[in-house]
Amino acid sequence: MRVLLAFDKFKGSLSAPQACDLALRALRGRHRDWQLDSCPLTDGGEGFTEILTAAAKGRRTRVDATGPRGGLVAASIGLIAQQQIPSPVRQWFDLPGTASESRRPLAVIEMAAASGLNLLPPEQHDPWQATTYGTGQLIRAAAELSAAGILLGVGGSATNDLGLGALAALGLEFRDADGGKIRPPAPVHWHRIAAIEGEVFPSIPPICIASDVTNPLLGPRGAAAIYGPQKGLRPEDLPRMEAAMERMARLLGEHCRKSPALADTPGVGAAGGLPFGLIAGARARLAPGFELVSAWFDLRARIAAADLVLTGEGCFDVTSLSGKGPGSVATQARALGKTVHVFAGRLGEGAACAGCQLHAITPLGYSFAQAKGEAPELLARSIQAAF
Repeated sequence: MRVLLAFDKFKGSLSAPQACDLALRALRGRHRDWQLDSCPLTDGGEGFTEILTAAAKGRRTRVDATGPRGGLVAASIGLIAQQQIPSPVRQWFDLPGTASESRRPLAVIEMAAASGLNLLPPEQHDPWQATTYGTGQLIRAAAELSAAGILLGVGGSATNDLGLGALAALGLEFRDADGGKIRPPAPVHWHRIAAIEGEVFPSIPPICIASDVTNPLLGPRGAAAIYGPQKGLRPEDLPRMEAAMERMARLLGEHCRKSPALADTPGVGAAGGLPFGLIAGARARLAPGFELVSAWFDLRARIAAADLVLTGEGCFDVTSLSGKGPGSVATQARALGKTVHVFAGRLGEGAACAGCQLHAITPLGYSFAQAKGEAPELLARSIQAAF
């Protein structure tokens, strides 16, 4: 029996590698003759740098960066030799072609490491105060490490600042009516910004943003309306945030000579508008997140080689089947006639996967805190019971 273990993280409880390792040990203890293939998944949030760098046999280097509300956080940048980048992935990168330039590495960065919601206690969740300045510092550090290109994962953000904080770290200046510099340009300070000056440092290499989010910047499906509440935005503040975002998007677009239509581009509303800012000011480009990750891991071939596929995440619901890792793995595996089991902390609204066996690992009556604390035991026990 050939088994593919392709888990995403159980947020706040288990990383994707930990979930895969638990599943591997749970099955190996019962079925020593099974061939087990472990493939941790990532959606661009926590673990993106670690998982992709390890898969490509790269190395990680520590960088101190500004957190979403100030202070320093310890983050890491993955550095991968260009020859280690899987061939199907290269289409998304504008890497230099000369022999000397090909010796420069590709850098892998996750914005959650510097600007993530997981870095703040719940009482500090407030997108008015949060900044992507630290993400810009990581990008700048990658340039200083001679990166030929940057792959940026944008899941799990605490921010809604259109990437202006990142652009401030990369060379743009935001000034008030008296010419004073505003840094970082978090939304709470936007009413003071009268002008944008400067440009992104020319040393910044091409940036590829991995994301499966298709939201535009503004409107009922925009960054603030859809993702603001989970970052602490109060419903009564949404109109004010929308108006402020529209004004700042216009200022940035005018400064960078970008069409107002950029705000309507699918995907620029991810991560509080970070792609909008980096596309406008730093010539970044978007790439389909799961498609890129799938190619990175040769996931389609590994699914085809398996007889049985196990996948899962913290909450499996209707959104899991709209481009997210576990849902995509399950859909592809079922299309190839594979047996699929999905294990989740809980099965949310609209949880369904035709032909899949779904398992909620949390017993009835458990509190969220109790479920998080016992997640390793609950996942292992659920897998052992299923097989």
